[in-house]
Amino acid sequence: MTTYELSAGCCKLLQTANPEDTDVFEHEYTVQFLSVKKVGNNPNATGPSAMDRYRIIMSDGVNYMQAMLATQLNTLIQENSITKHTVAVIDKLTCNYVQDKRLVIVLSLRVVGQAPEKIGEPLLIGPSSEQTNDSAINTPAAASTSAAPITNKQPANNVGSSAPPPQAPAKSSRHGNIYPIEGLSPYQNNWTIKARVTQKSDIKTWSNARGEGKLFNVTLMDDTGEIRGTGFNLVVDELYPKLEEGKVYYISKARVNLAKKKFSNINNDYELSFERNTEVEECHEVGNMPTIKYNFVSLDELEKLNKDAICDVIGIVKETGDLTMINSAKQNRQIPKRELTLVDKSGFSVRLTIWGKQAEQFSPTEPTPVIAFKGVKVGDFGGRSLSMVSTSTMQINPDIEECFALRGWFDSLGDTQTFKAHSISSGQSSTFGFNRADIRSLDEVKQAEYGMPDKPDMFSTRATVMHIKSDNISYPACPTPNCNKKVIEVGDQWRCEKCSQNFPAPEHRYIMSLAVADYSGQAWLQGFNEVGLAIFGMTANELLEIRDRDPSQYNAILHKANCNTFNFSCRAKQDTYNDNTRVRYGISRIQPLNYKEEAMAMRDLLFTPWAR
Repeated sequence: MTTYELSAGCCKLLQTANPEDTDVFEHEYTVQFLSVKKVGNNPNATGPSAMDRYRIIMSDGVNYMQAMLATQLNTLIQENSITKHTVAVIDKLTCNYVQDKRLVIVLSLRVVGQAPEKIGEPLLIGPSSEQTNDSAINTPAAASTSAAPITNKQPANNVGSSAPPPQAPAKSSRHGNIYPIEGLSPYQNNWTIKARVTQKSDIKTWSNARGEGKLFNVTLMDDTGEIRGTGFNLVVDELYPKLEEGKVYYISKARVNLAKKKFSNINNDYELSFERNTEVEECHEVGNMPTIKYNFVSLDELEKLNKDAICDVIGIVKETGDLTMINSAKQNRQIPKRELTLVDKSGFSVRLTIWGKQAEQFSPTEPTPVIAFKGVKVGDFGGRSLSMVSTSTMQINPDIEECFALRGWFDSLGDTQTFKAHSISSGQSSTFGFNRADIRSLDEVKQAEYGMPDKPDMFSTRATVMHIKSDNISYPACPTPNCNKKVIEVGDQWRCEKCSQNFPAPEHRYIMSLAVADYSGQAWLQGFNEVGLAIFGMTANELLEIRDRDPSQYNAILHKANCNTFNFSCRAKQDTYNDNTRVRYGISRIQPLNYKEEAMAMRDLLFTPWAR
């Protein structure tokens, strides 16, 4: 059995030492990592980990503390050399101050081994902890463990040291030891967290064969992470009125369970279950408590996200839809719904749906507010769309830098700008971008039975247009931006039932059916307006005007569109019509070939193992 000795007392020493104490930060310490978490990533970084930062919780067997790994150590994380319960010797550290907070950064370390579990019962260093004696600092004690069960022995001091062993942090008479959210697990008792409520759901009810009940949930945050808390039945009556969004609370005596991931998108393996004896007390000392953290995605980047992905966005509300009601067969009731159109500096717009009380109560004090959304769900209905879910939050005109920048841009330039919608039409979606590394031939797609039996499959392919059906090549659409619904001719006007408006003329939009082929075979693909624009290089209105004026020129344009090669992103889905079941291939995205780019890709292919 391997025994690991930790440098007991080093965490308290590192927490209290000044940055100028070079001897302290260049001393060797043996510690155990209780947690490793990525806390920053820039999607525009040029390398796979160019901007990744990792926060660790390290323990000396007596206390634990937070620290950051220097980026040159990232490979140890990516190679799984450092994981939970890893024991390592830290050779060199440094200390910085960021926004008046001490930040210890690990610069160099070497891995000793992997312990089977947590060593000792380390406690968070609190403000009431005794200061460590210098002699104890210079001769750190040892905490040990082996593969056998761990006992709760206090580590003994090294022989010859005149200092007493480090003491555990004194417990607060009111709240006990304040634990970080990241450090919670089902194996701990007598903990208290200090956290901000960043989201609070409505009270939900259910009724089934086993009875009736109700529940609510909240999202709690401290500076180490987030966790979801849920209360049921009688607990709802007790705690729901106490917990308010934006406020900070001491919470204790809740049960820590494994998280049910299908009900939550919180990045935590555990969740809290509030019980009858759970204690909740508002904290009025909220200094240094984090507010909601965002990782914003610009609206033009939504096409790169998969359907059902969760993301944060911020935008100007360009249009606010009317409150409508939809019938929920699952819940057997009507649900309020409101659609907002968001725009940002990328030049794109997107439709975002809010539900329930938020939809009913949405009444900003200005016509085009800035709203930050956290944890909204990406959909593919009519292109890219967004929707709030039970754990989503929204802040109107939040006090953050991105809000001020967006407000200034819109007031000076954006108010008169034209925006590009993600919408494709009729539910066809732009589900993902073209992936050259994952190209499939048409025969491979058919042999692999993409879209069978009833689950949509995405694929990329390169094919040449062989034939375009010229009958019903377009439909008359509503000219209102982001509507695109089919309009009906009424006398000399065109009527849109969705908008309840009449128009003198429609805006025709493409509805395409084309046969394409590659070296392996042929397939029929269906596409909508963006596909027609890419193939013909003109709008459907312009093409129809040519057809009505000069049919021979129209036929020439259709003929010229053949034999052109494109990169397609497609969605395969089974479809049943008149009892006839088949797989339809819908075009999500179409790109003309960029021959320079294709040549560079082929050049890069020559340097891969495939070419050797």
